Amino acid sequence: MSQQVQRTVRAEDKSFPAGAVGRDITALELPLAEFSTPLLVLDEQAIAHNLQVMAAWTGERGLELMPHGKTTMAPVLWRRQLAAGATGITVATGWQADVALRAGVPTVQIANTCTDPALLRRLAAHLAAHPEQELVCWADSPATIDLLDEALPPDARLGVLVELGAEGGRTGARTAADVLSLAERVAASPALVLRGVAGYEGALAHDRSEEALRVVGAYCDQLAALVDRVRPLVSGTPWVTAGGSAYFDVVAASFAGLADVRAILRSGAYIVHDSGFYRGISPLDATRGVEDEQALHAGMRGYARVVSMPEPGLALLDAGKRDLPFDEGLPVPLGVSRTLGGPERPLAGEVTALNDQHTFLRLGDEEPLRIGDVVSLGLSHPCTAFDKWRLIPILDTTSGLVHEAVETFF
Repeated sequence: MSQQVQRTVRAEDKSFPAGAVGRDITALELPLAEFSTPLLVLDEQAIAHNLQVMAAWTGERGLELMPHGKTTMAPVLWRRQLAAGATGITVATGWQADVALRAGVPTVQIANTCTDPALLRRLAAHLAAHPEQELVCWADSPATIDLLDEALPPDARLGVLVELGAEGGRTGARTAADVLSLAERVAASPALVLRGVAGYEGALAHDRSEEALRVVGAYCDQLAALVDRVRPLVSGTPWVTAGGSAYFDVVAASFAGLADVRAILRSGAYIVHDSGFYRGISPLDATRGVEDEQALHAGMRGYARVVSMPEPGLALLDAGKRDLPFDEGLPVPLGVSRTLGGPERPLAGEVTALNDQHTFLRLGDEEPLRIGDVVSLGLSHPCTAFDKWRLIPILDTTSGLVHEAVETFF
């Protein structure tokens, strides 16, 4: 994989200290107290733990992992995932695929259809210059295959997975017969290479109720059954891929009986997990009864300062929608300290709303919060946390130092 181009801290990097400007982001050695708020921080120990947990979990089940890189859009974290055993990186758009290919990712999967002719030609040109890399995208209609054939040169060698959808779901051909017909079309194309079948179960349910798990399981069983039906058309070992970060245990159960197949999970949020949505739905959270050593740990946290206490029981913090995720649950107060990175005490309160640059924190009657206090916040949904920051510090919780920072590409 290609080496990361040297990046130094810039004055425009949000919340980084002035004294860090010009330093290489891989050699910072900064105490957290030197940073400003609002701030998003990653946890070095939690990330390392989560990488090991997911590698062990997939390995024990004979599954490959091509984690969804759009979660972080951070090549430095993709490198860690690949080093931990991932066989490729998944993305969502042609532009993201271009970033991943230029970063040297050996196998890039677009869990989507790219229908932009200019992007397709750009990706094909990269593949022609880098035969050691592979790109695979999804298709769910004859019109998509026609577009790919028209946009790409005959020797493009673009891999294609035919996508199975579900009634009321997202994209994807709605019947197994449609999937097989599309597979035949792809196999006959001079520019395309049929790799197998793909799908996304996460759009079919939003909790772990018995009915949700039944619906997801039935869909995953149908996807698994399609592999043998397309096998005669596939060059090499066929792929079957599913698995967001909520139901990968259900996917694993459906794929368990498959032989001579590349069974690939795409879960991406596991690398930092969260304190909200995924904590409540992931099969590897401690709330599911998983032992701590095998459970995913929350690896991201927000920090914000109290800037106003205009009425009893209300504090306004200096972080908002521009800084913290809010689409899958509001931040959760974890603790409070007088200084960033200082000793914390528990905080009795609840976040009730976020504005662009403010967090509304409702307090318990006896909560002795003060102007300038620093509140630590558990966050929900890493996909919409990373995209708000160009540069994110990674805190070594053992030493209390930020040794390096992660650059994102959104």
